Amino acid sequence: MRKSHALLATAVLMAAETALAAGGAASGPQPGRELALIDVVVLCLAGSLVFFMQAGFAFLESGLSRAKNNVNVLMKNFLDMCFGATVFWAVGYGLLFGFNPSGWFGTSDFFLQGLVGSGFAFFFYQMMFAATAATIVSGAIAERAHFKAYIIGSMGIAGLIYPVYGSWVWGGWHGGSGWLADMGFIDFAGSTVVHSIGGWCALAALIVIKPRLGRYAPDGTPRNIPGHNLSSATLGALILWLGWFGFNGGSVALLPGGTGISLGQVVVNTHLGGTAGALGAIAAMVFFRNKILLTVVLNGSVAGLVSVTAGCHVMTPGFALLTGFVAGILVSVAEALLIQIRIDDVVGAVAVHLVGGIWGTIAAGLFNAKALFSLDQVGVQLIGVVAAGVWAFPVALAMYWLIDKVVGLRATSLQEQRGLDFTEHAEVGYPEFQQEIVHSGKPQ
Repeated sequence: MRKSHALLATAVLMAAETALAAGGAASGPQPGRELALIDVVVLCLAGSLVFFMQAGFAFLESGLSRAKNNVNVLMKNFLDMCFGATVFWAVGYGLLFGFNPSGWFGTSDFFLQGLVGSGFAFFFYQMMFAATAATIVSGAIAERAHFKAYIIGSMGIAGLIYPVYGSWVWGGWHGGSGWLADMGFIDFAGSTVVHSIGGWCALAALIVIKPRLGRYAPDGTPRNIPGHNLSSATLGALILWLGWFGFNGGSVALLPGGTGISLGQVVVNTHLGGTAGALGAIAAMVFFRNKILLTVVLNGSVAGLVSVTAGCHVMTPGFALLTGFVAGILVSVAEALLIQIRIDDVVGAVAVHLVGGIWGTIAAGLFNAKALFSLDQVGVQLIGVVAAGVWAFPVALAMYWLIDKVVGLRATSLQEQRGLDFTEHAEVGYPEFQQEIVHSGKPQ
């Protein structure tokens, strides 16, 4: 008798909990999913690795720029993280992960109101993703952008452009869900959400700011402007690679139990994508009978990492290799094409993050081990890819055009010739070798 009473009481409690949950979901925002302690630890460690990627971007971009702009590049990478984190705390997090009944953007949790428990670890991890999306533009428009104009653009990306698209794919942590997620769109850690969005923004900024002085001859022939420190660039690429294990691996902790996704598989596929990207870039240079350039190999590797970010949880290692290899080829071809149409991307950010992200998102549909070569899934992936471009590119183009008109995006010719280190910051990166800059007058 007592056993039957206990069973009846349990059934009543379960029914009550189900009714409350359904009523809460219908009436307003709910708290985010509470994570186990081990998942909180994983998120904090992974978020720290993603934070370290800022150092990777700083070394890579400064090394591929000229010495007279070294400080400026470092300042941009350091402070876009600081400003971006602040605006993501205030607005971006709510737009991305707040209560999302419409499927288009979140409507709660601005300024982290109502965030409790493991939600702070979740915010910490996601804040680093916002910084990554914003900093992609930095290297693309290096050596000719006003510092304050760049920071304003970074805040627009971290606070609006990235979170709104992200809500379509990842939104609903506090109730509701994004419309692309409802369609079954696959983007595990952000080939499109982070990297393609950053790449679209970089392309828009490049169109507005135009090429550097001397990059093209009067007849349109491209002139090479080499970076000043390839040791720094190589170190940056390796730091990015290390950070990527947290970038992709940390997302495993966010999945509900019973998904069958292996953290080991995710990090192995991530690593194989990076290695294959370098090999693909080499294969492209050999095919076109070009010299084997370190800069192209580095970008090929990063493009491979970008490409497996969408599907590293559903691909077998062999398909991760194939995805990265193709990305390495594509980045080599895309960089050459962008140069021919006079898009002056200092570090190759558009080819790496936009092209690599688009390919990786499609590959996640093609090489899903549970449904190989599913045309239906590829169709959904293409919808997500197109939606990213339709949203991010025109909004970013309008934003940078407005910044250019109101604040001034492009440095003056004199500032660009003297270098942005001294003219923007009154400092130089190598004072022993840049005395003529320091003593040639006041910063402009």
